[in-house]
Amino acid sequence: MRKLAFLLRPKWLVLAAVVLAFAFLCFSVLAPWQLGKNTSTSERNDLITRSVDADPVPISDVLTANGFPAEDEWRRVIAPGSYVADSDVLVRLRSIRDQPAYEVITPFVIDGGPTVLVNRGYVLPVEGTRAPEFEAAPAGEVTLNARVRQAEGTSREPVEDDGRLQVYNINPEQIGAAVGVDAIDGYLQLDDAQPGGLGLIELPQTDAGPYLSYGLQWLAFGIMAPLGLAYFARAEIRERRNSRAELADAMSGEPDTEPEDEAGPDAEEEFTLPTRREKRARARAASRETTPSDPRLADRYGKNR
Repeated sequence: MRKLAFLLRPKWLVLAAVVLAFAFLCFSVLAPWQLGKNTSTSERNDLITRSVDADPVPISDVLTANGFPAEDEWRRVIAPGSYVADSDVLVRLRSIRDQPAYEVITPFVIDGGPTVLVNRGYVLPVEGTRAPEFEAAPAGEVTLNARVRQAEGTSREPVEDDGRLQVYNINPEQIGAAVGVDAIDGYLQLDDAQPGGLGLIELPQTDAGPYLSYGLQWLAFGIMAPLGLAYFARAEIRERRNSRAELADAMSGEPDTEPEDEAGPDAEEEFTLPTRREKRARARAASRETTPSDPRLADRYGKNR
């Protein structure tokens, strides 16, 4: 466990917390967000594809007490009734073919039924962003061919600009309260060449989009982040092990610096000059030494010679 003690240092703890938080977000927020968009896009494309091939049905066949069911979105319907006069609402911040636009919403009373909002189409702004004048909805009884749409959420409160009520989302409850009608949930989007129609809003493209690949990428990132942390931790352990091995090798290879107490058998004796006392002792010893010829020399030449 001592080898892993460095993981308890502050910098490693912070790094681990960041990596784990990122992985948690990938699995719990980012990947589900993209995969959810892919699912909703695929469901929308299926509904559009089925509606293109299906014949229109009376609106009473898809109308319920709570509005339009989600599974009937984009379905083509026939709706007889009449527009509510002087109740147009503009939807801001729309885009048509990469150009800014307004969409025009007008309440419509179904014969023998409730009131529903109708998206009559789009108009382009003039003089920058100012809303243009547009043709009013026809009075009297008309029959509309339209597609069922689900209501949008709300983001901001309605505003009034250039004498016209403007909203940011198509929300029947909000718009109905603003113009004084009780509209059902959901709305109708006009087909081409319909009474009161303006610029045609085309069907969206039915491609799946990049959401599935984005979702899979976030899942991959969520897996790779902890693996990357483990890789760097393993590299740190390996580096520390190598450093300890190099230090041990360096210590074992140092020369022995302890002094030698005993000389080896081949060691040479250190030469020193004799002292004065040693010289006198050597001289006396030399004078006492005699040889076998000393007595004969003494008798022949005399002892003191």
